[in-house]
Amino acid sequence: MDNSQYQELKRLRRRIDKIDVELVSLLQERLEVAEEIGRTKAESSQQPLDLSREREVIQHILKQNAKKFPPEGLRVIFGEIISACRNAQRPARLGYLGPETTFTHMAAARFFGHAPEFVPLGNITEVFEEVERRRTDYGVVPVENSVEGTVALALDGLCDFKVKVCGEVYLPISHDLISQSGRIDKIRRVLSHPHALAQCRGWLQRNMRAVPTEEVVSTAQAARWAAVDSSVAAIASPLAARTYNLQTVARHIEDFAGNTTRFLVLGNECPKPSGKDKTSLLLSLEDRPGSLFKLLEPLAKLGINLTKIQSRPVKNEPWRYLFYVDIAGHIEDPAVQEGIKAIRKGCTFLEWLGSYPMGEMAETAANSSS
Repeated sequence: MDNSQYQELKRLRRRIDKIDVELVSLLQERLEVAEEIGRTKAESSQQPLDLSREREVIQHILKQNAKKFPPEGLRVIFGEIISACRNAQRPARLGYLGPETTFTHMAAARFFGHAPEFVPLGNITEVFEEVERRRTDYGVVPVENSVEGTVALALDGLCDFKVKVCGEVYLPISHDLISQSGRIDKIRRVLSHPHALAQCRGWLQRNMRAVPTEEVVSTAQAARWAAVDSSVAAIASPLAARTYNLQTVARHIEDFAGNTTRFLVLGNECPKPSGKDKTSLLLSLEDRPGSLFKLLEPLAKLGINLTKIQSRPVKNEPWRYLFYVDIAGHIEDPAVQEGIKAIRKGCTFLEWLGSYPMGEMAETAANSSS
C-alpha cells in the first residue's frame, strides 16, 4: 500500500468513526424517548411489550432501507435496539427450556432480543409454572416440529396452566455432531434430546450404526457432557459447539432439509390486533356423529382459515379428547368472535388460549425443539 492509498484509508476510517459517534448519540436519544413512552405506559397500566408496534417499526425500517443495507442484518440490528429500549421501560425476566444454547434459548433470543434476563428452566412444565405464578414475565416453549410433530408436554401445559399464548416464533433447525476431538473414530456414545436423535436417525444409521445413542433432557446438556468426556459426542447447535469449545465432527446431519420448530411465547396478557394474527383455542366436542364437521363448517362459511387442529387424550378419561385449534385472526375481529360463538354451541368445553401476531415465515423459513 503506497502513501496515497494509506491516507485515503485513514480518511475513510475517520468518516466511519464520525458516523459511529452520530449513531451512538441517536441511540441514546432513542432510549430516552423509549423511557418516556415507558412512563406513559406505566401510568395507564400498559405492558412494555407491544408486538404490533414492534412489527410496524421493523416493517417501516425495511421499507425505508429499500434493500440497500442487507435486510436480515437490519432486522437483527433493530430487533436488538427495540429489545434494549423495551427493557429500559421495564426489565423483563424470560423463562425458557434450558440450559443455555438450546434451540429454545435461540428462539427466545430471536423473539425478544438479548436485553431481558434469561432464566433457564429444567423442563417445559416449569416454564408454564413460572409464568403462571408470575415469577417470570414470559416463557418460551417448543410446541411442534416440522419433522417430529407436536410436543405433547407443551399441549398439556396449555391445558393445565392459566397462561396465555402471546406470540410465536419459528426457528430453522440445523444439527451438528460435535465432540472434543472432532474425530468420528473417537466417539463411543452419542447424546442428545430425543427429538434431535429422531431427526438425525438416518444419518446415524448410515455413519455410526455401531455407536449407541442416549437421550438427555436437551441438546445443550449433551454438549456439556461432551465437554467433560472425550468419548462422548453431542448432537447440538453450532452455538453449543462454540459455547463449550467443542469441535465439529459433521455438519447438518438432520435427515430432512427445512427442519423447523414452532415455539410459543407464554405470558399473562395478549397483544392487540396487528392485522396478521392467529388465535389459539382449546375445546372438547360432543360425542356424536358429525361433531367435528359442525366445528369446521361455521369457520368455513365465515372465511376463517383453520391453520392447525391437534387432538390430545384427556387424562383419566379414556377415549375422550381435547382439541387444540389455531385459526387465522384475532379474538377482537368480529368474524373470529362470530366463529367462536358458532362453534361453542357444539362444544362441551371451549377456552381461548390467546391471540397474537403470526410468526414470520421468513424468519421461520425454512422452525424447533430443544
